Formats: sequence, C-alpha cells, structure tokens
Amino acid sequence: MQEWIDEELQGVDLGDKRLNKRFAILLDRLSAKPNVSIPAACKGLGETIAAYRFFSNGEVSSPKLLAPHADATSRRIAEHNVVLIAQDTTELEWTRRQEKVGGPLSGEDHVGAYAHICLALTPDRVPLGVVRADIWTRDPDSFRKRKECSKKPIEEKESFRWLEGYRTSSELAGQCPDTQVVCLSDSEGDIYECFDEAVGDEVPLQGESEISNARSRRADWIVRACQDRRVDSDQGQKLYEVLGQADTVKQAVVEVSVRQAKGDKSRRKQSRKARQAEVTIRAACVKLQPPPRRGPSPRKLRAVHVNAVLVREESPPEGTVPIEWMLLTNLPIDHAKAVERVIDYYCCRWEIEIFFRTLKSGCQVEELQLETSERMVACMSVYLIVAWRVMYLLMLGRKCPEIPCDVVLEDSEWRSVYHLVRGKNPPKTAPSLGEAIVMIASLGGYLNRKNDRPGPKAMWIGIQRMRDFAQAWITFGPGKPTYV
Repeated sequence: MQEWIDEELQGVDLGDKRLNKRFAILLDRLSAKPNVSIPAACKGLGETIAAYRFFSNGEVSSPKLLAPHADATSRRIAEHNVVLIAQDTTELEWTRRQEKVGGPLSGEDHVGAYAHICLALTPDRVPLGVVRADIWTRDPDSFRKRKECSKKPIEEKESFRWLEGYRTSSELAGQCPDTQVVCLSDSEGDIYECFDEAVGDEVPLQGESEISNARSRRADWIVRACQDRRVDSDQGQKLYEVLGQADTVKQAVVEVSVRQAKGDKSRRKQSRKARQAEVTIRAACVKLQPPPRRGPSPRKLRAVHVNAVLVREESPPEGTVPIEWMLLTNLPIDHAKAVERVIDYYCCRWEIEIFFRTLKSGCQVEELQLETSERMVACMSVYLIVAWRVMYLLMLGRKCPEIPCDVVLEDSEWRSVYHLVRGKNPPKTAPSLGEAIVMIASLGGYLNRKNDRPGPKAMWIGIQRMRDFAQAWITFGPGKPTYV
C-alpha cells in the first residue's frame, strides 16, 4: 500500500470496515496503473471481482468516496495564504455499440454523463485536491423538453451547479479563516444569481478597504463574462461599451496559443494560429442591472457592484479574431498590480482543463465498462483522486524542485527509478523532487530537451512504470525479504 493513501483516506466511512479497506486497496491499484483497465490494475481474478462488487454496492456513492479526500484537501488549503477554486464542467461520453450507459449529451445519439468539478489550486498552479464533484446523467424525457428550462428557478436547472460551487468555496473560506479563497469560473458561470449570492451586503467595490467588509467569510470570485449586461448609467450603456471607454491601466504583449475550430461558430471556438498579441488592459467598477426572470415565483435579484477588467486586442492582424477577455470580480482593481493579479489568478483556471485531460486520456474513464451509470459514477470518483495525484506530483516538482523527493515518494520508488535511469546505485540521501520528476517522466517518454518540461502524459505513464519498478525493488533489491 502506498504511504500517501493512508493520510488521504483518513476518516473514510462507507458504513463497513471491509468497504473502507477495499476502497484503500482500489485506490492503491488504480493510482499505481492509472491508464490501464481495472482487471489489469488489480492483482488477479479475486481482486477484480471484488472491485466490480465494490462499485455495485449501494453504500458506495460519490459523496462518500470523495469526503475523506475533500477533508485532506481542506487541510492542505489551510497551509496557504491564497487558494484558487477552479470550477468547470466536462462531458464524459459513454456511447457504446453493445450498451447504453448514461443519458443524452449534446444530442440523443451520444450518451454519457456530465461532471462539474471544483479543483483547489495554489497561485503557483499546484493542485491541492478536489473539493466538490457533481456527476449526473440527463433524463431523456427532460432533455426533449429543455426549451422549457428558462421558466424554471435556478435551483431546478443544471446551471445551479455553479452557484453550489461558489457556496462550497465560501464554506472553505469559513473553515480556513487564514486563507483567502478565490472561486474561478469560465464564461459558462456568468450567471446573475451567482453575483447576487456573492455580494452579500451590497457596498461599492474597487479598492482593498472597500471590499473587506463585503467578504464576511464569503469566498472571493472571478468570472469570465459572456454576456454584455446592462449597467446602471444615464446613457443606458452596456458592460463592454463602458469598459471600452475606461482608462487604460497598461498595455501588454501576450502569447496566443494555437487552437483548432470546434463545433459552433462562436468567436471563442474559431481556429487560430500561435502568435503574439498586443493587448490593452482597462478596468472599472460598474453596477450591473438584474435580468428579468420568468416563472411562477421568480427570485428577486438586486443590482450589484462588480469590478470589471477588459483585456482587448485593439489592432489584430487582418483575418484573425481579436483577443478579448472580460473578467468580473470582487477583487480590488485600484492599481495596476491589483489588476494584473486578477488576470494572473484567472489564468490559473487552465489547470482544470489539464485535469480533465489527465482524467480522460490518462485514467481512460471514458473507456470504463461497468454497465450502469451508478457504477460508472462511483468508479469515476476514485479516478478523480488518481488524476489529482498525477497532477500534484507533476506541478509540485515544477514549483518546489529543490525539496527532497522522499517528501512525496517512497524509498522504493525513487531508489528504483534512480538505479534504472542513472544506471548506478542510488545515493544515501534522496535527490531533489525536480530531479526525481524528470527521471519519472523519462520513463514515460520525456526527452528532457532544452527549455522543455515534463507533461501530464509522460507523468502518468512514468508513474505506472515507477510502481512496477518499486515493487521489483522491494522484492528483489537490497533488503529483499528472505523466504524459507
């Protein structure tokens, strides 16, 4: 059993000690071999049958499985001055020729589930863990009537998950009073009810002193806007017009990554080439007007003050879509460094996209064949912890390369990898974590070229090979057991 698992599952309660023990064994097996099937990860037929029975048990649910990991994450959060909670949703496609598992996705020809994840990160992008996971399947009958959704209160919509994610962030802010918790949402989280929830006792924003009383143990927040909302002005202006007339905070050059076109024709999903873009950054405090809400008992929404930051490419190359970000927040924007901090924090949200890639490509969760949605969701919950562990080792090695690697790796792990990669006996003292991560990633195909860094794919393959070598080290290496 890997040493980190005991601490991660401290306080697990599935209602039966045997289930608790089986959970620990499964987490050990799946994290040691994240990208293979359950039978390949387990040790023999007996363990494989026990694994399938575990996921079929009615007492095994996603909230119970993630509860000890969320508690461990909360303890890690309390060790930092600032923690970011990135929330986002991803599709899990389980369309099979031989079986139908889950509900409709974008259309009824594709079935599966949706997962809305809240991932805790440091501003250095080191993932601390999953603090909330909502995994659900759509009912086909309700999906066919989705046009009626606009008449429902937010509590009955799928978009309610964004509000619940913010509430979870605020709970963490209360549990960790010495940590500033900032909730990050992309444009799908541009929901007025979330703003109304977050402002508390409404006061004008902009500077540090003005927002301190508004927090009152609520989490801070940053949302990328997707709607050009009405603002409280005599001219009847809208958000983008007001920010376009605001004073320039600074100008900057940003690296634009390459992107392939996706599905619809929205500007955010058009193809683009990698290039450098000169952008202008503007910021202002605005008062948003609440949108109308229909339904039998619509929620009464207030006008709210928010701080807004607009990052815009004024003169894009001909034929290219200009870069444009509108960030809404309650964080201060009263000087250039504060505005830069808002942008830097939001950029950390990209780590949850890498987390989803690790979950799907590294842990192969879309290839699971467990026959029912309930089993798939339970298994998914275990793989959320596995995906976090892969990213945690990778990013900790990037941000804290100088610490000894035995802080997070077992002796059998780093010693066996060192012996294999370096071709000589390991030293008495553990090498640095940065050196160890490079060696592990090299087992997954990382070439250690100049100005290159290990990625998650090399890491999850390297971890799998490392665990095999560690077991061989224990069995056949120095200090091996003597059998009579």
